[in-house]
Amino acid sequence: MTLAADTRPLPPSTPVASPSEHVLDNPVWAALTGPHRRFAETTGRAARYPTDVSPFTALADPADPTAWDDLAALVGPGAVTPVSGVPAPPDGWEILEAGQGVQLVDTALRAEPAPEAIRLGTDDVPEILELIALTKPGPFLPRTVELGAYLGIRHRGRLIAMAGERLRPPGWTEISAVCTDPAHQGRGLATRLVRAVAAGIRERGDTPFLHASAANTRAIRLYESIGFTLRRRSTFHLVRTPAHGAE
Repeated sequence: MTLAADTRPLPPSTPVASPSEHVLDNPVWAALTGPHRRFAETTGRAARYPTDVSPFTALADPADPTAWDDLAALVGPGAVTPVSGVPAPPDGWEILEAGQGVQLVDTALRAEPAPEAIRLGTDDVPEILELIALTKPGPFLPRTVELGAYLGIRHRGRLIAMAGERLRPPGWTEISAVCTDPAHQGRGLATRLVRAVAAGIRERGDTPFLHASAANTRAIRLYESIGFTLRRRSTFHLVRTPAHGAE
């Protein structure tokens, strides 16, 4: 279900874990050096997914200037790329957009199959992209469906809701692309799909987690109401790499 942004601040009582050395503190790097290694394009201490799979890039250590140099070499001079979990890029990098996100983890979710859900595959990509364009749940590219199991619900043959798996750090799997056609919202389709995707994640021994914009407190409250707990907040930036010769 696509949820309109609610810009009220997060309630102060919401629990947020203190930053620590944890696989979920750098989930893209953990995924690309772990279960998603087959997708990884790497240069030194920087990595990314293929550009038709996911826009995400990662640094082994965001505090390491060498990792930033490696990322610039990986994506090329003057290129635009997203980075997350870093306070700010080094000098010479241009910040185009900045925002705050939250990470939620499954602590009490009731995971169960959804009998009406179908597994989506490469043949469904054109229809998936139409639903993504309509609902705008976040980035989804032609090969994103290869990252994990995606489930959908159809009405009279047309795809009206979906959810699936994206990042896979060791021991964890992110639930993503949760969306419902506006004409079919209010029926609990997204919640049923989240529970069904989570059931598959748990079957292989992983724990579900997800990300959301910190401004979308309506979505955060919904996820908390079905058993997710807010773990941490983070920053994300859309940046341009330095041009050749930049200091």
